[in-house]
Amino acid sequence: MELRRFTQPNKPTNTTTVSNSEIAKWNILDRPLTRSRDELALSTFSFLFAEAVQYLQTRVQQVSELEDKLNQLGYRVGQRALELLYFRERINKREIRIVSILGFIRVQLWKFLFKKSADYLKKVTDREDEYYIEEEEPLVNRFISVPKDFGQLNCAAFMAGIIRGALDSAGFTASVSAHYIHRAESSRRAVSIFMIRLEESVMNRERRLAG
Repeated sequence: MELRRFTQPNKPTNTTTVSNSEIAKWNILDRPLTRSRDELALSTFSFLFAEAVQYLQTRVQQVSELEDKLNQLGYRVGQRALELLYFRERINKREIRIVSILGFIRVQLWKFLFKKSADYLKKVTDREDEYYIEEEEPLVNRFISVPKDFGQLNCAAFMAGIIRGALDSAGFTASVSAHYIHRAESSRRAVSIFMIRLEESVMNRERRLAG
């Protein structure tokens, strides 16, 4: 399926033009997302994220490919963000249990990156190796207007990549994907869940630790 260009926010004032070649280097993603409010205003991030989506759009043919690339992009951010958080907060204790690291990501890492904790962390009842984090109206989805014919395209795949990168950096290899969930029709907010499936090696370690 051929993709069309997304609608992006108006270009922020008092900023320089960002070329596609500059976006390709992802310089903005080599830095922490929330070092300070003055350094990275929300309007600037929204513009750059929309530009990043448009740049990646030119490299894919399918919606699923675009989500995969956003996930890969977020993975780099998640790896670096977790280590930076440990360093800045002088956190010496590293989490070694699954629920503990997922809770750390949902609260501390999310606040570090997005100024708020994610809404919920839940376990899939019939799957030992699956958990999910629920987020109502993810930050990145506010910046992209998705045409109706794009179906279930979810730009929160970028945030799923952040979770995957952070987990991998902490020694919890997993696959993470973003999905919409549908609530009452009266609710206008888009709710996303980040499905986390841990690798068998991680589950074996968890069983040993549980005794």
